[in-house]
Amino acid sequence: MSASVKVMLSYDYCHFEVSKSTDENLSDKEINNMRKDVQRLADEAVRQYKIAKDRAANRTDGKYQIQNFIAQCERALKKPEGERTINEVAMLKRFSDEKWQEKMEREWDYDYEEDEEPNW
Repeated sequence: MSASVKVMLSYDYCHFEVSKSTDENLSDKEINNMRKDVQRLADEAVRQYKIAKDRAANRTDGKYQIQNFIAQCERALKKPEGERTINEVAMLKRFSDEKWQEKMEREWDYDYEEDEEPNW
């Protein structure tokens, strides 16, 4: 008896479909384990989609974030050093890093890489 399992998920108007099949003779328990594996893959696709969607939203808003960051740093620079808040000191430290903009933009990138080991 061959086995085939398919899991379809809908999330946020997107559809994720994962299927797996084999020509081997499998018990019901083995087929059920295969179904669980396919469900985990579909769940992982949704998890990665959520990350990608958040990063895309940040990219869209990125120019505003960069302009806002620069404006905040310029205001902080006008203050005497002793009157700057801890957040302003941290922002200025980040601003003094030559590659701050590149680092901000890199935070928005996501290419569905395996960012951590799945919990299965």
